[in-house]
Amino acid sequence: MYPTTPDGRYFVVKQQLWRCSNPALPAAEREAFVAELMSARRAVKEAKRAEDAQALKSARARVNDAKVALGERGPVWWDDGSPDYNRFKVSNTPYAQWFAQLPEC
Repeated sequence: MYPTTPDGRYFVVKQQLWRCSNPALPAAEREAFVAELMSARRAVKEAKRAEDAQALKSARARVNDAKVALGERGPVWWDDGSPDYNRFKVSNTPYAQWFAQLPEC
């Protein structure tokens, strides 16, 4: 499992922060968005296999829309005014000290 920041906003993969889904989403809503995300990812794979540029563009747009709906992209889901560090290297963020103290996996 990937480490999650103490505030629950990000998880870390290869020393890079990735925004977590909005924990305030109702379970049914989250499940529907995740199902759409998985369907869109399958469509990306199929479009690549078929070498269909238009289908690939459409599928990638669906992936993005689902990620925005989940809160992983687009406007942040927290309301305390903290900046977004999505896709930042963890060592270049306020989470650097926390990450440095984690045991190595």
